[in-house]
Order: sequence, then structure tokens, then C-alpha cells
Amino acid sequence: MPTLSDSFYLQSTALLEKAREQNTTVILQCAALIGESVAKDGVLHVFGSGHSEVIGREIIGRAGGLACVSGIIDPTAGFIENQVGYGATLAERYDRQYQLLAGESIIVISNSGKNSAPIEVALHAKKRGLNVIGLTSVAMSSTAKTVHPGGQKLHEIADQVLDNLGVPGDTLIDVGDGAMSGPTSTLIGGMLLNLLMLEVIEWLNTNGHPLPLLQSQNLPGAIEHNRAIGKKYQYRLSRQLA
Repeated sequence: MPTLSDSFYLQSTALLEKAREQNTTVILQCAALIGESVAKDGVLHVFGSGHSEVIGREIIGRAGGLACVSGIIDPTAGFIENQVGYGATLAERYDRQYQLLAGESIIVISNSGKNSAPIEVALHAKKRGLNVIGLTSVAMSSTAKTVHPGGQKLHEIADQVLDNLGVPGDTLIDVGDGAMSGPTSTLIGGMLLNLLMLEVIEWLNTNGHPLPLLQSQNLPGAIEHNRAIGKKYQYRLSRQLA
């Protein structure tokens, strides 16, 4: 009989394979849009509230990643993500300091797709002319009631949707007495973002554009390399390079 961890491994990796297959077309579409912006020295913006911020951080200031990725940081770590108006204030403040520019893209991450802060960030970005990519569980979002007074959910607002294929509740494994564990949103969300970043790099390579890639600062000369690569973005990144 498989252990709980065996069951989670088998089910989550199968779901990961399915998520890659089902999101490939959208990933390629988003990669071209982001690539065109990066080629013009644009910035890719990311927002995730609560635990979704962990997923967004995967591609911000990442070794081997694009230097031009900036995050909208929620200092409450999602504690008041359902206070109406808070997400709009976060986005407006970030916009004033780092600029959300028309033609750029933003990835907004919310597993449930119903919370007010990510919805308001997405709406502000759309108002500013950005392409909005929603990373969410469409199944969970379709069963959950939105908190936002506008009545919309993230997947209904976004221009493109990356579906992590998560189940309502974000847990796969029955651990006994009906209690559930084994979340998949971080595992699959992080993989989808890394697949997207590699497709952006592929697009830049194919179209003859330089790659603004960061190196691990633990390598010799990497800090100097990263500072040089990031110089053109130095006033637009919420997380400055070392």
C-alpha cells in the first residue's frame, strides 16, 4: 500500500504533466508578449498575495532568470488581502514608484482567484494598459464566491490564464477521517512560471535579442555582472540587485 507521500508524489507529478500540456499554448502566447516588451527594455511585474507571493518570488532576482522582473510586495503578507481597496492602493503606490507601463505584462497569482487584492491589482494594471496574465486554479475559482464588490474573479479579468489545475481546497491526499493535505499550487505554479521564463528566453534568442540574465551571486564576478545587466532597470525594480 503506498504511503501518503508516495500517493502525493504520483498524483502531483501526473497533475504537473497535465498542467504543462494544457497550458503550453497560453505559455507560448505570453512568452511572445513578454519577449517583445523585454526587447524594448520593458519590465515584467508580478503580484501574489499571501502564500501566492512565494510563487511570484520564484522569478524575482533569480539566478538564471531575467533581471527585469519586479514584484508588487504586500507588507501584510496577505493578512488583509480581502479588505476592499487595499489591493488598489498597493498597485497605485507601486505604480507611482516603479511605473506600470502600457505594453508591459503583469502576472497576478491567486489560487482561488476570488480575493480582493489580486483582483484590484489586475484591474489597475488593465487600466494602465498592461497585459494581465492570471495564474490561478480555474476549478477552485469557479466554485468560490468572489470577495470583490465588482463580482469578477481573476480568470474573468485576465487577458491570459495559466491554470494550475488545482482542486478546490488545494489538497490532493485524504490523510484520514476526511482530513486533506498535499497542496499543489506552489509546485505547479512555480513550474509554470519557470516554463514561461524559458519560453521568453527562447523567444529572445530566436529573434536576435540579448538576454538580460542574472547569475548566481555565489559565482566569481557574478555580482558585478548582475549590476551591469540590471543598470537599465535600477529605478524600476522593487527588489534591487546586489
